[in-house]
Amino acid sequence: MITKMGNSFPICAQTYAGALAAALRTELGTSHRAIKTLRHWTDASERTAKHWLAGSHGPSGLHLIELMRHSDHALQAVLELAQRNSSVAVVWLPALRERLLDVAELIEACLGPASAH
Repeated sequence: MITKMGNSFPICAQTYAGALAAALRTELGTSHRAIKTLRHWTDASERTAKHWLAGSHGPSGLHLIELMRHSDHALQAVLELAQRNSSVAVVWLPALRERLLDVAELIEACLGPASAH
């Protein structure tokens, strides 16, 4: 009998598959178009893409890397599962910066040149 050594992995396969499915559904929805997008990103089969969206199976290896390359939501889910919460913020900083700049432009347009000091 071999004794179990080391730390146990903090998540199970169901948690992983569910987290990735939720992230992909948030970003892509559940339509057939979402399945086509997943297939385009990863070169996976239709059946595999359906399993990912349903949360019955999670992507592995190269498929996971391709999903993370194309999907900020998938990347965020993996970082959260890996308990790399500080890295999650970095993923969203560029998008947040763009939104803040857009809001600043809208405020400037509303206030007009009369309010400039």
